[in-house]
Amino acid sequence: MSPEHGAAVAEALTRYIFPNDLHVHWSLMIVLYPYITGIVAGAFIVSSLYHVFHIRALKPISRYSLIFALAFLACATMPLLNHLGHPERALNMMLTPSPTSAMAGFGYIYSAYGIVLLMEILFIYRPTLVALKEKAGGFMRGLYTILTMGSDNLSPRALALDRKVIAFLAGIGIPMACTLHGYVGFIFGGVKANPLWATPLMPVIFLLSACVSGIAGIILSYVLIRKFTGKPVDMECIRTCIKFLWGFFILDFVFEMLELFSHAYMATHHWHTLRELLWGPLFGSYWIAQVGIFSVIPFFMLGWLSLVRLRDTTVRFWGSVASFMILVQVLLMRWNVVIGGQLMSKSERGATYYHPGWFEKEGIIPSIIIMIMPLIILYILSRIFPLWQTDEAAAGEETLG
Repeated sequence: MSPEHGAAVAEALTRYIFPNDLHVHWSLMIVLYPYITGIVAGAFIVSSLYHVFHIRALKPISRYSLIFALAFLACATMPLLNHLGHPERALNMMLTPSPTSAMAGFGYIYSAYGIVLLMEILFIYRPTLVALKEKAGGFMRGLYTILTMGSDNLSPRALALDRKVIAFLAGIGIPMACTLHGYVGFIFGGVKANPLWATPLMPVIFLLSACVSGIAGIILSYVLIRKFTGKPVDMECIRTCIKFLWGFFILDFVFEMLELFSHAYMATHHWHTLRELLWGPLFGSYWIAQVGIFSVIPFFMLGWLSLVRLRDTTVRFWGSVASFMILVQVLLMRWNVVIGGQLMSKSERGATYYHPGWFEKEGIIPSIIIMIMPLIILYILSRIFPLWQTDEAAAGEETLG
């Protein structure tokens, strides 16, 4: 046998890919799906830190974070619907559910969480909506009448009852938000045939990364909106958010590394395949981008911002930069999990590559459009629900706060 022929045989034995493993079937849409739901869960937790745990410094963004979560929640199913060949059949899994269907369970969790989130917003905004209804006319007056549920009662007793309802909704909303995104990690972790996904840590990693992306999204969007509208940024609020972001990111990054080190230490018969994957097709996106650039750098940056008393302009700028890098890090983590898990052949003797197109159905342009949609919805919601406390509603809000 010639050396060339021997090398070809060795390549075939060690790099064999089954024909049905050549193509990645869960593409960019399935990357965006957990990314958007994670931002929703994380943003709700920011609001709950004020309404449940009474972190007073977070009051300026307590209402905004709920509207932010609602805007992204409205778009959470868009990637899945675009991925489906027959999106009109999506409701069938809920109308004729199966107890063993993981996706049907997610549909019920998503719907219940959406109701809780909307109800909490309506009760928190009720004094503001009542004040706005008195000034509005025509369509907007009718809309505010519906949103206030026909009640203009702002007596101390009514507001006290509202406060109890808000505390209850925020209380049950925390485990529901955690379940919403932890369930996404459970769906991936339950795929036993995929060694990259099949780990009990997957729901925990997804949940912690959700907290991180939600807090980072709130910090970045809050600073940008306030600066572009010429309004002052509450720096005590930003400093507190940065500290929470650093704390959650420490847990997130440590668990991500623990999951990898566990695979390496146990060195099961799957490890050689995972090692080839991480140091092969995923080397750039995982080691260089996710870990090296968008994890290590913001890790130390957030620690610097949290431990050293810096000028407001420094904290505002570098806090926004770190938040943007964290958002990219979480997106890369979703990419490396969802796409990376499909690059391994079931033969465990090879891996394929994935390069998304620009204009295909699940390509880069549709993904950008879907990520822009929550921002458009956020703008529309801001025309109905003021993102920041107004002078007219300040007295009522203080009672609720």
